[in-house]
Amino acid sequence: MTATRNACKLCTPLGAAWAFKGVAGAVSLLHGSQGCSTYIRRYMISHFREPMDIASSNFTEETAVFGGKSNLHTALDNLESQYHPSLIAVATTCLAETIGEDMPRILREYQEGRTSRGLSPLPLIWVSTAAYRGTHADGFQASLRAMVSQLCTATEPRDRINLFPGMVSPEDLRYLKSLCRGFGLDPVILPDYSRTLDGGPWKDWTAIPPGGTGLHIIRQAGGSTASLEFTGIYTGSQTPAGWLEENLQVPRKVMPMPLGLELSDRLTAELENLSGLEAPDWIEDERDRLADAYADAHKYLQGRKAMVYGEEDLALSLSLFLREIGITPVLVATGGQKGRLESAMEANWPGYTTQGVKVVSEVDFMDMEETALGLTPNIILGHSKGYKLAKTLKVPLLRLGFPVHDRFGGARISHIGYRGTLSLLDRIVNTLLEEEQSMNPVGYTYFG
Repeated sequence: MTATRNACKLCTPLGAAWAFKGVAGAVSLLHGSQGCSTYIRRYMISHFREPMDIASSNFTEETAVFGGKSNLHTALDNLESQYHPSLIAVATTCLAETIGEDMPRILREYQEGRTSRGLSPLPLIWVSTAAYRGTHADGFQASLRAMVSQLCTATEPRDRINLFPGMVSPEDLRYLKSLCRGFGLDPVILPDYSRTLDGGPWKDWTAIPPGGTGLHIIRQAGGSTASLEFTGIYTGSQTPAGWLEENLQVPRKVMPMPLGLELSDRLTAELENLSGLEAPDWIEDERDRLADAYADAHKYLQGRKAMVYGEEDLALSLSLFLREIGITPVLVATGGQKGRLESAMEANWPGYTTQGVKVVSEVDFMDMEETALGLTPNIILGHSKGYKLAKTLKVPLLRLGFPVHDRFGGARISHIGYRGTLSLLDRIVNTLLEEEQSMNPVGYTYFG
């Protein structure tokens, strides 16, 4: 029997609930047991430090045997009366998937019941997210595809682009908006949780946090001139941009998450092509500062070794960035499906295995610890779940990705573009300097 010991992934419905937070006025409803929504709320609140309402159809022992249709119908009625949402996004949990709930039929019967009572149908979408079939990143991606496939139709052409940035931080989303504005672009960003998951204090209580991409804007995505999508892992019609290209002929432009100088240059080039404009001076200034910082930091980083873990897209871009700054990612690990990260690494770093880089997938933290022994990394990059691993290996952990729940400000960690890369570079250098300073018996008061 294969056992997982401290998994290097979170559950698929968590990714769905995260994605739906980026839709204005939307509420998530998990079809399954109450414990699922409680677990997800706990993880998201500890990272984002924001209120987190996630509804549940509250399966019981009886429901698990005879089906949860009645529970789900009641939950939908309650959500509609208490929240008045623009959209109810239903995600199935392991229990609902295991007993084989026929979601299209259950939701169709619910809408028919409303019509027979003289009520308008509710705006509903649903996504299949059994946690035993994937990770939180898979659930995030599947939910975006469900949104566009169930909401978007052929519309009149619009001089606008779609932007699917993936699982980035709210701070990254805000930066991407300013970057797009620098090229005169006003993209359809899906999802946009830059306010819903990192907003200011409310003057008055509101059932649903303000912010997010409006439903009418999402519906118009089928008429956009192109879609720009950040992923090196997900391909074809399994992505929202892929579905739009295949079904509504919206061209898909795809690249890995733009972290590092080379990938940030690719992003700038894509935005220049999509807008027909050259990059403004302030973007060129950001690039120059990053290039200068690379040169300044070189003496602290050259020859160092790192261990990287987390969501596949983040792990891929982090590895390419570390290569740029002279650090060898000796171990790149993920709990995601075997083969995907390995293929993406080979596509973006041909022959990476000959450079001392080992990539492992479908692993937990015990597997990672056993693999890391003997590799002697100088730094570990990943989320808070790797704290015990870092302590065992006696290596400093630089926290990024999701979840960051033992430090403050997880929602405001920058990764994207020249600005985010520079912020990350500073953090890496200072983490290594702090470790060297603390381990030296004399202790340094100055680094030249």
